[in-house]
Amino acid sequence: MPTSSTLQTKEPKVSYQRVFELLEAHHKWFQQSLPLIASENIPSQAVREAILSDFGNRYAEGWPGERVYAGCKYIDQVELLCKQLAEELFRVEFADVRPVSGVCANLVAYTTFTNPADTMMALPIPAGGHISMGKKEFGGTAGSVRGLNVEYFPFDTDMMDIDVDATKKRVEKLVAEGKKPALAMFGGSVLLFPQPVRELSDFFHELDAKVCFDAAHVAGLVAGGKFQDPIHEGADAMTCSTHKTLPGPQGGLIISHARYGEAIKKSTFPSNLSNHHLHHLAGKAVMFAEMMAFGREYVTQIVRNSKALAQAMHERGFKVMGEKRGFTESHQLVADITKYGDGRTIEKRLENSNIILNRNLLPYDIKAGRHFEAPGGIRMGVSELTRLGMSESEMVDIAELIARVVVKRESPEKVAADVAEFRKDYNRVKYAFDSTRDAYEYIRLR
Repeated sequence: MPTSSTLQTKEPKVSYQRVFELLEAHHKWFQQSLPLIASENIPSQAVREAILSDFGNRYAEGWPGERVYAGCKYIDQVELLCKQLAEELFRVEFADVRPVSGVCANLVAYTTFTNPADTMMALPIPAGGHISMGKKEFGGTAGSVRGLNVEYFPFDTDMMDIDVDATKKRVEKLVAEGKKPALAMFGGSVLLFPQPVRELSDFFHELDAKVCFDAAHVAGLVAGGKFQDPIHEGADAMTCSTHKTLPGPQGGLIISHARYGEAIKKSTFPSNLSNHHLHHLAGKAVMFAEMMAFGREYVTQIVRNSKALAQAMHERGFKVMGEKRGFTESHQLVADITKYGDGRTIEKRLENSNIILNRNLLPYDIKAGRHFEAPGGIRMGVSELTRLGMSESEMVDIAELIARVVVKRESPEKVAADVAEFRKDYNRVKYAFDSTRDAYEYIRLR
């Protein structure tokens, strides 16, 4: 790993040129790799065009028509169009498209529905919770930034889901201890199956607690009708990223009911952001339009592919989590790879083979003495490969490539060459209005 001292140079033009060399090298590498990071996707050329626009140089604090800055007459129109598309896509009364990330969207929800020192229910990180839901002692956003006391949902590892009955008992105990939850935060970072929002929303509402769902990973599946639909199952709000199963630019979104609209608007600006990355706002609008046209077909294939990859991995000796429920109903799958090594070692060996995924904590890792740097699991997502036109048969081929590295211990260099050959026929973005260039083509403007 290079250090700051090894990267220093007295000639600015050398560093200038080196940046572009590295950018182009990255693009070439991804043209020859299998991107399986569950939190990533590839945007269309149309989205890339939008984020290259002059919008990225401008400011538009506030709400359309109520800006702090002049020069927003076209920006306002794009933002209102983006908002309308999001509301239609998710079939909701209110959307705020300004959050610049999923974490920012969660902070908007915390600001809207809680006060510092309130209690929030969420999943622990080893069971799929996100760091934005974490306790203060772990540096989690909810605890460190909003000052919330985080209590955990009980988790059923066999079912890879929240335990409904145990949750009710735990909450009743918290109420008796004077720690009545103000917010139940469903969703998370590892989300294989729909969670019991419908089963628990009335229970929390009877305690005057709000219900939110972090759909950062599954928002595209929600929009396309292939997962659960939290807002229509009792949630007060849903937060998400716009670049996972939604194939847009990196950013955030919060959707809700009209009755919470004004409070959410204020929690977004001025509470949690200033300017809101207007080039990405334009990219979100393009992506929402693409999802209106192609989303249902796209996410249907995502789920088919994740199921096929999970089954093929299982058949090759991997312990894929969630077996009792068919491994997955989302875009991602998680495997316990402890019989082959630790997650960090396996992740690196696969990366050297041009197979890019991430190590991941398992629900029982902490009790087993493992930690996030070298956990017992790996996580894969198929959103990006599906976007490139791959289907179930290609998932079987990918499982075999992974098995060659992890199970059969073949040379990463040999497998990398085969991965590059395999990728040659999959370099155009599908499920989009326009696809005139290769997905990872480096576009030079200098």
